[in-house]
Amino acid sequence: MGVSRFAPLLFVALLAGCGTPPPPAPTPTPTPPSPTYAPPPSTGLSLSVGQVELALGHRASVLTLTNRDTTPRKVTDYPDLKVLADDGTPMDIEVKHGTSYFAGDFGPQNLTLQPGEKALAVLSWSATVTSGDKQTGAAISVVPAPGEPAQKQPIETDVGTTGTVTVSSWATKIRM
Repeated sequence: MGVSRFAPLLFVALLAGCGTPPPPAPTPTPTPPSPTYAPPPSTGLSLSVGQVELALGHRASVLTLTNRDTTPRKVTDYPDLKVLADDGTPMDIEVKHGTSYFAGDFGPQNLTLQPGEKALAVLSWSATVTSGDKQTGAAISVVPAPGEPAQKQPIETDVGTTGTVTVSSWATKIRM
């Protein structure tokens, strides 16, 4: 008598355990590999990119060019800069020269960097989104001086829908 009373409950418990097996776990979709960028060169003109600073929808990073040679090196004008997509290809983003929200511009200069000396430029942009597709770069490619090879460094540039970045000229200090 005691077992027959629990038989319906035992039957329901067994049925609950015999349900269909859970679906197999989804197979992760491989993401295409992101390009890797070489560290700055240990000789010649070596580019490094500073931390991105944020202020009221604006962004900026200081580009530092160091002369790692044993002889003086000439640096002129503005960095020849391109914004790169995740796959390393240049994006359709306009590069303007001049003053930005973060830094003034000294204008084109002819600098001679002695061994160990540095030149600075400020890369800036606005993350404004109005209408259209947002654009975000993953890196930059910079030719530091005419005749020099391009150097690529990772930096996220969330330019929103503006489609532009601004870079100041190479200088020995940042103009505020």
